Amino acid sequence: MDIANQSVLIPGGTSGIGLACARAFAAAGATVRIVGRNAERGTAAAELGPNAGFLQADCADPAQVERMTAEAAASMGRIDTLICSLGGTCLPELLHLQSLDDIRNSLTQDLAPVLYAGRAVLPVMMAQNAGVILNVASDAGKIATPGESVIGAGMAAIIQFTRGLAIEGKRNGIRANTLTPSLVEGTPLTGRLTAEGTFSARIFAKARPMAGLGATHPEDLAALAIFLASPAATKITGQAISINGGISAA
Repeated sequence: MDIANQSVLIPGGTSGIGLACARAFAAAGATVRIVGRNAERGTAAAELGPNAGFLQADCADPAQVERMTAEAAASMGRIDTLICSLGGTCLPELLHLQSLDDIRNSLTQDLAPVLYAGRAVLPVMMAQNAGVILNVASDAGKIATPGESVIGAGMAAIIQFTRGLAIEGKRNGIRANTLTPSLVEGTPLTGRLTAEGTFSARIFAKARPMAGLGATHPEDLAALAIFLASPAATKITGQAISINGGISAA
């Protein structure tokens, strides 16, 4: 199905990579629903045009994810593409300096919502016999980096979850892929990484010069999402694709 005829659900679509994806799909003519916890940030839907809307939900709550999915399917008639771009809550830090609560928060706030959303949308796409699921993770799930032991474990889990989903879903025409950026300029998370965490600020200060092809921006990820959701990518599934400007060959 071409992008203009798609119905797209984007948890985490009120800012950063998610919002860039929402803008790109709306500009291409798709019907879009962005999802966020904060109703005030839902005003971002207004800039996307008449075919866009906002659903308030905390994707760390399974009941709210089920409700969000039902509302999206009812309002749009179907869900052709799910893009999970929920960001991160924990900053990089050496493992022995992290509390057990930090670890729990990383798993419940960053990993679990992606799994919940994929599972909730799956029956809708199975009934359609078609669908695309795109999960935004990180190169931390591919490359071991100091300070990202827990973050990397969660990102690797998202990558492997998406691969398993791809193998299970292909019999119903469902494709699933992971977008794995490294440092993405101009996002709330990168702002936090450089402003709040001294350890993470040092890590990314070293990473920036390694992006010999130029800094990565949310629009770069949005362009990849458009391609992966389009008919041009009908044979691509189960892949974890990096856009990082050359910081690594992940």
